Amino acid sequence: MSTTDTGRTTDGADETADDTGRTADDAGQAKEPAAAPKRHIGVSADGELGEAGSQLSTAPVDTAMPGSFGGARAPGAKGWIAWTGREVIGWARWFWRQLTSMRVALILLFLLSLGAIPGSLIPQSGTDAQKVADFKDAHSLLGPVYDKLGLFHVYSSVWFSAIYILLFVSLIGCIVPRTWQFVGQLRGRPPGAPKRLTRLPAYATWRTDAEPEQVREAALKVLKQRRFRAHVAGDAVAAEKGYLRETGNLIFHIALIVMLISFAWGQLFKSEGDKLIVEGDGFSNTLTQYDDFKSGNLFGQDDLDSFSFTLNSFTGTYELTGPNRGTPRTFQAAITYSVGAYGKDKKTTVKVNEPLRIGDSKVYLVSHGYAPVVTVKDGQGNVVMDHQAVPLLPLDSNVTSSGAIKVMDGYRNAKGEKEQLGFKAFFLPTYGGTNTAVVSQFPGLMNPVLNLEAYHGDLGVDSGIPQSVYQLDKTNMKMFKDSKGAQFRDNLKPGETMKLPNGAGTVTFDGIKEWAGFQVTQQPGSDWALIGAFAAIFGLAGSLFIQRRRVWVRATTGADGVTVVEMAGLGRSESAKLPEELGDLAALVHEQAPTKSDEDEDEAAADADEAAAAPDEDEPHPDAEPPVPAEGAEK
Repeated sequence: MSTTDTGRTTDGADETADDTGRTADDAGQAKEPAAAPKRHIGVSADGELGEAGSQLSTAPVDTAMPGSFGGARAPGAKGWIAWTGREVIGWARWFWRQLTSMRVALILLFLLSLGAIPGSLIPQSGTDAQKVADFKDAHSLLGPVYDKLGLFHVYSSVWFSAIYILLFVSLIGCIVPRTWQFVGQLRGRPPGAPKRLTRLPAYATWRTDAEPEQVREAALKVLKQRRFRAHVAGDAVAAEKGYLRETGNLIFHIALIVMLISFAWGQLFKSEGDKLIVEGDGFSNTLTQYDDFKSGNLFGQDDLDSFSFTLNSFTGTYELTGPNRGTPRTFQAAITYSVGAYGKDKKTTVKVNEPLRIGDSKVYLVSHGYAPVVTVKDGQGNVVMDHQAVPLLPLDSNVTSSGAIKVMDGYRNAKGEKEQLGFKAFFLPTYGGTNTAVVSQFPGLMNPVLNLEAYHGDLGVDSGIPQSVYQLDKTNMKMFKDSKGAQFRDNLKPGETMKLPNGAGTVTFDGIKEWAGFQVTQQPGSDWALIGAFAAIFGLAGSLFIQRRRVWVRATTGADGVTVVEMAGLGRSESAKLPEELGDLAALVHEQAPTKSDEDEDEAAADADEAAAAPDEDEPHPDAEPPVPAEGAEK
C-alpha cells in the first residue's frame, strides 16, 4: 500500500517514505510504491478553499469592534442627525451581536452560577423567615448590607433577575439565526470540490484504468453506504457527514432555554406545604390546614388541587442488632384519600421517595414521631383533657422526643380557681433505666417512658402573641413542688397515673400513637426541566464527540490518457480520525478502481516508444526507389 507524510505505511509494513512518495526496502534500494492510492495526509489547508470550506459550523463570524459606526459626518444639523442615527444603530447592532454571542452566554451562565451561591449560604426569607431574623439580630453590620443587596431573597432580587433575563435573551438571539442557517444547510447540497485538493488536511491519489465516470459512480456508492450525503458536482463527487454535531449543539442550547423557562415557571407557580398528622386524623388540601406553607409570586389559592386523605396507620421497623442497629427498614404510611368534593375513597401506601401523585401535586412522607395519649383531670376529678394525642418532636436518631402538653380551658385547682396547666414533656421510646441519661436507646417502642414537668398559671395563649405548640412559655407559670420543695416531675409508663401535689389533679398516660409528617408540593414545569436536562446532556455529547467533515473524490483523464483519482477530506477541526476515515474510503473506492499496474504502464510506454520509432506510412523510405508515375499523369 502507499505511504503518508508521517512516514507510516497504510498496510503496517516497516517502510519509510521520502518526499517523492517512493519507499526504500531493507537493502536501501529505492523502488516504486506498490499499486495503491498515494495519500498525502497532513498537508496544511492554506489558501482560500472557497465554498468548500465554508459553513462547516453555524457559529457566526466574530468581527472586531469598529472605531466609528457613523462614518464621515456631513456638515450642518442634518448631517449631525444622520451621523447620530448611524452611530446609535451601529452601537445597538454591536451590542446585540455581543449579547447573542456564545462567549457572552457562557459568561452570563457563569455569573448565574455565582449568584446562586449566596442563596445557598445565606438564609432566605422565602424559605425560613425566622433564620433571617436571627441572622439580622446576630449581625448588626452585615444584616442591613445583605438586605440592601437582596441577599436574603437572592432568586427574586433585581440583579439575579437581570442576569437570568439577559441569559435567556442571549440564548434565543444566538440560537434562532443559527437554526435557520443550519436548516438551509440541510436543504442544500455539499459544495463542489476546490481546485487544488492537495491543500486539504487529508489527501490521497492514484492512477487507474477505470473511466472517470466509473470512478465517480463507485465513489458515490461507497460514500452513500457510509451514510454520507453525496452527489456528483462537475468532475468530482462531493459528500458531507456529521450533521448531528450541529444538531447536538443546537439541541443543547435549546434545552438550556427549556430548563430556564421551566425553572422560572416552577418558581412563579410553585407551592410547598407541611402537615403533621396523627394516626386517625385527616387532612384537606386548603391553606388553613397546613402547618407551614410557602408559594411562588403568581400562585393563587385556586391553583391548589382538590383532595383529602386520612392517615390510617404508620409502620416503622428498625434493625435490631449489628452495626446498623436502629437503621429504619420499613417506613411507610397507610392512607385513605379521595379526589374532589365527591370522590370515592381509595387506599394506598406512601413510602419514602414514593409519593402519592394527585393532579399536579405530590404528597411526600418526610418525617415520623410519637404522640403520647394523655388524660388530665382537675382537683375535683373533672376531665379537662380526654385521651388526647400530643405530638412530640424528635431530637435524635433514636427518636428521643420533646414538646409541651397544654391544658388551656376548663381546669380549676384545688381551691376552685381557674388556672391553666402546662407540662414540659420528654418521651423515650426505649428507656435505658434510672441510671442512664434521659435519652432513648432505640427508635422503636421497646420500653416507652413519658417524663413530665408540671407547671400551673397563665400559658400566655390569650395574649394574642403567637407561640409554638411544642414549646412552653413559663414566664407566668409556676412549677409544682414535691414534699421536699424540689421541682415536681415523674416518669410514666403506659397506663400509669401521676398525681399532682396538693390535690391539683391527675395526669394519666393512656398510650401511644404515631404521627407522620407529609409535604405537599406543587411545582409545574419540573417534568420539562428534567427533559431539558437529559436533552442538554445528549446534545452536548453529540457536539463534543461527533465531527462534521467533507470528502471529495475527483476523477479526471490525465495527459497520457490514464484516469487520475484524487480524494481529500476537510473537517471542522483537526482530528486524527479524518485521515483514517479517508484512508478507509480510499481503500473501498480503490477496490472498484484499482491502481494501474506497473506492467500495464511499462507496456503502454513500450507501445508509445514503438509508435514513435515506427516510420510514417505517408513518408517514403529513404532507400526506396521513387514511384513511377502513371501514364497520362502530369509531371
